[in-house]
Amino acid sequence: MKTTSYYPVLMTDDVAGTAAFYVEHFRFQALFDSDWYVHLQSTEDKRVNLGIVQGDHETVPPEGRGKTSNLLLNFEVADPDAVYERAQAAGLTILRSLRDEPFGQRHFITVDPNGVMIDVIKPIAPSAEFAVQYLGEGEAG
Repeated sequence: MKTTSYYPVLMTDDVAGTAAFYVEHFRFQALFDSDWYVHLQSTEDKRVNLGIVQGDHETVPPEGRGKTSNLLLNFEVADPDAVYERAQAAGLTILRSLRDEPFGQRHFITVDPNGVMIDVIKPIAPSAEFAVQYLGEGEAG
């Protein structure tokens, strides 16, 4: 199977509110906008997309209907410090404050209106302990 695109689709009971959150705080724009589904694309990179769907819409099989939670979205960015400052200024809930991790990330974690966690990340050099766990290019999977 040759995958031509990949993006998460969040299920919610508030499509417009969830879409507005990502537009306002994470620089997305709507490419398709209806009352039951919004397709968002990053204004900074057209390869970065996110779908928002009404959790009880008829296109969602009954077995899977509901609201997305217990999910962690990773946004890799060039400047997590600037995003952190914007998130704080906007009054977003910060679940994990900005920090450097020995496994090789500078990051913080916030949360969207549905409880979906958002991990804003910049890769950094890992500690020597973790550096040995990194595989060379193309060796994973």
